[in-house]
Amino acid sequence: MNEDTVHYSNKVIPKLIEEEAKIAFDHFPELNDVVIEIRFKGLKKSFMNAQPRFSDFFKSKKNRSYFINISSKFIIDNEKFSIDEIPSKVMIGWLGHELGHILDYQHRSSFNLIGFGIGYSLSKNYIRKAEKRADTFAVQKGMGNYIIATKNFILNHTELPEHYKVNIKKLYLSPNEILMLVDDDNEIQP
Repeated sequence: MNEDTVHYSNKVIPKLIEEEAKIAFDHFPELNDVVIEIRFKGLKKSFMNAQPRFSDFFKSKKNRSYFINISSKFIIDNEKFSIDEIPSKVMIGWLGHELGHILDYQHRSSFNLIGFGIGYSLSKNYIRKAEKRADTFAVQKGMGNYIIATKNFILNHTELPEHYKVNIKKLYLSPNEILMLVDDDNEIQP
């Protein structure tokens, strides 16, 4: 085992975000038996993404394993953002969003996943639907307050370029849309 990671159930988690990952995983008990490795990887187009492990791609749904890839540094318009700058609640929300993708992938056949990948790479409308579905799953799992924290962090982060924020607004649920999904009595705490 890598000394910079810990095992939690059948999950591999970087020590740097261990507590945040445990909180996010606790909201998705149906993923308890799913092997998921969170790893730092150089990503160019996003800060974080979820994907099936390629070697497991054609295995049955219940035998697939997944990666959540996180960029330890993310560059937008020559501005560098480090994982150390991400507040804990925001990181939990981001992880919850990615777990929402994995929950979505769990219901797809291998060929459906291929279609998903093609649609995601070719169509902004397809991306929008997939991202909103991941947010919706996370909110349904009781993570609405974390998802809102993540959206607010991105949309209110003054150093992020406006075109990046506009893209986020187009592709993801807004904080107001998330609030509409949430049961006020059980989800959002003041």
